[in-house]
Amino acid sequence: QVQLVESGGGLVQAGGSLRLSCAASGRTFSRYVMGWFRQTPGKEREFVAGISWSGASTWYADSVKGRFTISRDNAANTVYLRMNSLKPEDTAVYYCAAKNDYVKSSYDYWGQGTQVTVSS
Repeated sequence: QVQLVESGGGLVQAGGSLRLSCAASGRTFSRYVMGWFRQTPGKEREFVAGISWSGASTWYADSVKGRFTISRDNAANTVYLRMNSLKPEDTAVYYCAAKNDYVKSSYDYWGQGTQVTVSS
């Protein structure tokens, strides 16, 4: 089992940047595929970015491709989401998630979320 704690959210102006962090507990962090998701009120949670166990493979939602970068530091049990050129529509609660099966679509563990607000 793994516990996830996000940090780094906040208020930023459009065009600005933020870096979210997700610290994971446990000694098996490197065995988990990690992902970032976001959710706004009244909408379903949507996928933002994912990263493989080693970090060699990453994938993104079209809406953030070229602006967001996911990375991980397995020695520090942490996954990051660097967000550049932020837009008001990026405003959401951002969640990190973990799964131990690369093929499975659903994630097994979730953090509590961190709010990101982008002002116009």
